[in-house]
Amino acid sequence: MSQFPASGAQEQQPSPDGQLPVPFGQAPPNIPQGQVHIPQGQPPMPGFAPAPPAPGGFAQGQAAGTDHTQFAPPTLEARLAERHRLSPLDHELRERIAAVRFEVGKVVVGQQHAVEGILLALLCHGHVLLEGVPGVAKTLLVRTLAHALELQSARVQFTPDLMPGDVTGSMIYDTRSGDFEFREGPVFTNLLIADEINRTPPKTQSALLEAMEERQVTVDGTTRPLPAPFLVAATQNPIEYEGTYPLPEAQLDRFLFKLVLELPPRDTEMEILTRHAAGFDPHDLREVQAVADIPTLLQAAERAGTVHVAPEVVEYIVDLVQATRLAPSLSLGISPRGATRLLAAGQARAWLAGRAYATPDDIKSLIPMTFRHRVLLRPEAQMDGITVDQVLSSIIETTRVPR
Repeated sequence: MSQFPASGAQEQQPSPDGQLPVPFGQAPPNIPQGQVHIPQGQPPMPGFAPAPPAPGGFAQGQAAGTDHTQFAPPTLEARLAERHRLSPLDHELRERIAAVRFEVGKVVVGQQHAVEGILLALLCHGHVLLEGVPGVAKTLLVRTLAHALELQSARVQFTPDLMPGDVTGSMIYDTRSGDFEFREGPVFTNLLIADEINRTPPKTQSALLEAMEERQVTVDGTTRPLPAPFLVAATQNPIEYEGTYPLPEAQLDRFLFKLVLELPPRDTEMEILTRHAAGFDPHDLREVQAVADIPTLLQAAERAGTVHVAPEVVEYIVDLVQATRLAPSLSLGISPRGATRLLAAGQARAWLAGRAYATPDDIKSLIPMTFRHRVLLRPEAQMDGITVDQVLSSIIETTRVPR
């Protein structure tokens, strides 16, 4: 007899435990009848279903056509959502802040992005520059928002003959006491409306620098703190530049956002006229209810500052800032102050959206309003008709987004 097995047959060798291997598709003795045994590492044959996965694991030998994307590693946002959550106090505060939008909508039709921008600026202690043609409700928007938040507000019409003391305050001689006393200017408020700020000389414009950055005013060697919160909402007309003084870069950089208020579309303008035809009075704010107050706003700002920012998001901000400095169409890129302001705004936006973590989408949505007034176009780019927003959009599209 031959010592070798017949052609086409293989001799079965026992396993280390003394048992013979089980042929494919045949249940071993310890497998109940009716279940199919699929050896590890072998694909299932047509007509056979793979064994169900173990609890918490994956099935071995996935059938052809299975969607393997469900087993892909979790995204950055999914990982952050699992680790970071807002507290019940956070949700209560943000609901009160979010209710401001509804109250403002009772008076101002549209301009939702401007409402959100001012709310974000209040949450991260910033200031806003409102740019738009006359009559797009810039001043009305700020007044209504201050009413809904129970904030004190003051309005200053900036003119060529306005003096710094007219804004910050000055020392006045008191004839009764025979001494000089300080009389506060309109800057001592929570929300200052600086109407047409580019119509006053640089000397008066610079009087706001200390107030905007340090939140204090120094007159005659005495420093006086401003009330908290403090926000400057400055307006300027982008069409008429005769008799104006462009804001210096040092002052522009103090503004967190530059919000552009466009003319309303047809449907929005129809609603505006319908309200006025029904007797609407833009000076009557009695319908606007105060849904939050100063302690609520200060506590909300503190909570928004605790939003987690992942290292991947920080790196994304750095890449965007570096791209503005290398862009061939820009002569001036973003400074470190602009980068830190973008990070703070991203935290506030994430918190207002109900998340305890910032995402790259938060950063992307804030780049135009945070960067457009901090960069300068080269003269040749201006001659070619390139705008700042176009350059920023190109930077956003070409910068890798962490996922």
